Amino acid sequence: MKDSFDVNSVLYGLLKGSAVSGAINGGIYIDDDRPDDSDAEDVVVNNINVSQDCSPQTGVSNVNVYVKDEVVTIGGKKQHKANRKRLDELTKVVLDVLRDARIDGFWFVIGNQSTLAEVSVRQHFTNIRVEWVIG
Repeated sequence: MKDSFDVNSVLYGLLKGSAVSGAINGGIYIDDDRPDDSDAEDVVVNNINVSQDCSPQTGVSNVNVYVKDEVVTIGGKKQHKANRKRLDELTKVVLDVLRDARIDGFWFVIGNQSTLAEVSVRQHFTNIRVEWVIG
């Protein structure tokens, strides 16, 4: 049986050893290991759930791609807005790596993808939902 630590390790290893590492100017982290004050382009993987005591196992994980907001002037006022161009570029790199991955015993699909604001640190992130079948 696999657990959330196993699933996080699989995703982390997959992304760390890929084109994602070279595309971002920050790091790749698991769960809350990302530095609190990071304003770098970081990728964070976390697991939401992994079923136990059944076969095949199922689960859901997140891959979050963080990008610092850009300052734009709207109506004469400077504002922090999502750097959509950079979010799009990095999200495509991550999605390509995920879609090309082949991992023995693990099968997954990209379930959803959305962009969310992290207002307190003036960043936005793309959330990529990964749905697992393990067995």
